[in-house]
Amino acid sequence: MTGSQFGVFGVDPWWLVLLKVLVIFVMLVLLTLFTIWWERRVVSRMQNRIGPNRVGPFGLLQSLMDGFKLALKEEIIPKAAHLGVYWIAPVISATAAFLAFAVIPFGPTVSVFGVETPLQLTDFPVSVLYVLAIASIGIYGIVLAGWSSGSTYPLLGGLRSSAQMISYEIAMGLSFVAVFLYAGSMSTSEIISAQEPIWFAVILLPSFLIYVTSMVGETNRAPFDLPEAEGELVGGFHTEYSSLKFALFFLAEYINMVTVSALATTLFLGGWLAPWPLSLWESANSGWWPLLWWLVKVQIFIFIFIWLRGTLPRLRYDQFMKFGWKVLIPASITWIMVVAAARVLRNDIALSNRELLIIGAVVIAVLLLGSWFAQVVIDRRETARKLALEEIENRPYDPLAGGFPIPPMPGQQAVLTSRRTASQVVQQEALDG
Repeated sequence: MTGSQFGVFGVDPWWLVLLKVLVIFVMLVLLTLFTIWWERRVVSRMQNRIGPNRVGPFGLLQSLMDGFKLALKEEIIPKAAHLGVYWIAPVISATAAFLAFAVIPFGPTVSVFGVETPLQLTDFPVSVLYVLAIASIGIYGIVLAGWSSGSTYPLLGGLRSSAQMISYEIAMGLSFVAVFLYAGSMSTSEIISAQEPIWFAVILLPSFLIYVTSMVGETNRAPFDLPEAEGELVGGFHTEYSSLKFALFFLAEYINMVTVSALATTLFLGGWLAPWPLSLWESANSGWWPLLWWLVKVQIFIFIFIWLRGTLPRLRYDQFMKFGWKVLIPASITWIMVVAAARVLRNDIALSNRELLIIGAVVIAVLLLGSWFAQVVIDRRETARKLALEEIENRPYDPLAGGFPIPPMPGQQAVLTSRRTASQVVQQEALDG
């Protein structure tokens, strides 16, 4: 079933709603435990280490034991902490992480104990905006945690998190606009229906790349993990947290990874729809099989998270802000204009595919010509700058160029002059000036 599903929401019996809530909660916790184990195994393989292999088969129970260890550890609360906000901040992050998953579809309509119901808790016309709103609330948990700890390093981590939220959520929201234009809806179930037979990751590739980049920044993962930045901020916003409260932040981060991966799957990879050539199978998009396709797609995105962490170093803060404001956001706005123009030409003016291809080729040619011209200007400026630097370096060394004795740099030789002679040189230069 791939049509609009609004008619099947709100009619489930109360026990089925509670069962869905419980299944989503358990699934997210299990995916978190598995993702932590998988990350440690994959990164250890990348770094030529063994990784967890003692607790349970292949070390699969290591994450569960780590959770017990965190919960039973001694808790230390700073004296300068604002207790109310200090306690509520991790709860906000963890709760928002679970709530965001309410509108994610992970299967079609199936029969559960004789009741036909979609494999999705709920859906409404602005489901994607709901996910963005809940994600924003979750980041407030990080900001409040940094402020309430009463310490400098957590405060800096909280400030970085607020800057990250503003910078990368704008780009993330703009990457959705092209999807809304093509799907004609903000409902997650209808967006999946609009991706037959071709996924939006193919026809909206720039939006897909922008979203994948933004979701890494949204979840505070390397190379965008500046709110944590253990190399410079000790541990960032959670420096003063321990025991179960730290575990809640840890849980929220990995659940957010699953949520943004599921949202990427929904918006760009057809959600629970089977990939080609499995889609040629008649039963591929019915029953419980779509749940398997959905899980595989989500795990691919989680593997990308792990791959980036094991490969890329952390960005500097200025590089991070420059990339968000000067690259992602302008690219998103430009792509929205291109998509909107293409939709108008296709629907209102009713141009043929050949005419659209010709117009697209002209636009691409203009963009390439403009980028070439800009690169020429940049190269000329860089050449002029290098020539100026060479001219400065080739000037004869003057130890009194600034009016005061200056020690020579390596490779320079200072000509010794008497104090009286130096004073006369300075006076003469003052008169000449």
